[in-house]
Amino acid sequence: METKTLAGLPLLVVAAALLLWTTLTMTTVGPMTLGVGAVAAVGLAAGSLLVGTAGDGRSV
Repeated sequence: METKTLAGLPLLVVAAALLLWTTLTMTTVGPMTLGVGAVAAVGLAAGSLLVGTAGDGRSV
């Protein structure tokens, strides 16, 4: 596996788990849940960007 894939997959897994946990445990929308959701969204974006650009020497 390439370095970008190895770096991106854990980001995707952790961000997806964090977003799922936030969604399932949310009783009210507050600053904490919005912040955790935003961090998870950034993690998903970064992980998919790393994995998506790993093959064939593609870059952003």
